[in-house]
Amino acid sequence: METRLTDFGIAGKILRLQNFTDPHFLIEEEMRRGASAVVIVGNDQTFGHVLSRAATCDILFGFLPVGEENNTISEVLGIPAGSEACDVLSRRRKVKLDVGWIANRHRYFISQLHIPPSDITVSYDERFRVSGRHHKMELVVCNLQPFVWKDVHKKKYVVHPQDGKLEAFLRPMAGRGIVRDKYEEPSVFPFSEMVVKGATPFPVEADGKVTKETEIVIRLAKKRIEMIVGRERKF
Repeated sequence: METRLTDFGIAGKILRLQNFTDPHFLIEEEMRRGASAVVIVGNDQTFGHVLSRAATCDILFGFLPVGEENNTISEVLGIPAGSEACDVLSRRRKVKLDVGWIANRHRYFISQLHIPPSDITVSYDERFRVSGRHHKMELVVCNLQPFVWKDVHKKKYVVHPQDGKLEAFLRPMAGRGIVRDKYEEPSVFPFSEMVVKGATPFPVEADGKVTKETEIVIRLAKKRIEMIVGRERKF
């Protein structure tokens, strides 16, 4: 990849992230030094780790996916794996992308938010309220990362990260089975604001970070990020 980037005349400072590294601080520091673009190198986890913290940075982002596993976002963006991703980067086809926001925790998420089966109630756009007959529901809020319903056919749902809405996939529990619980087919709900409440703390995973919550407010952030994408993008 470095050789290919050199062929295109693309060069810059290389920063290696650790678990305790704050990408927002690093990017703001490089912007003060004159950086005009940031290229994330890694997989879905790397992508989410950087942009969930640096979504407010007013700079152009690129992505070079590495590895065959855990790289679903690159397909949505139309960026191939390997050195061919450098070709996409060199063309600088730019778009503005939506960003999710956990308002009451002041956290952003760019790829996906996931609440595994939990005793929760969901209200959205101050008009609708959803709860499961058997209490438990699974909730996935997608932005860039596709939602995959792992039934026999492994259906994949790719949402549109420029439509000014977030998409929530809800799977209420249908009943208890001998080996595992049964769940209904997922329903999709486009929304602008969603409130999720639980009688007891429930786990929330957003871009790789897991916390325990009793209530979260999910909104579409006012800020959008600028990203380099490929011609074969899925939106």
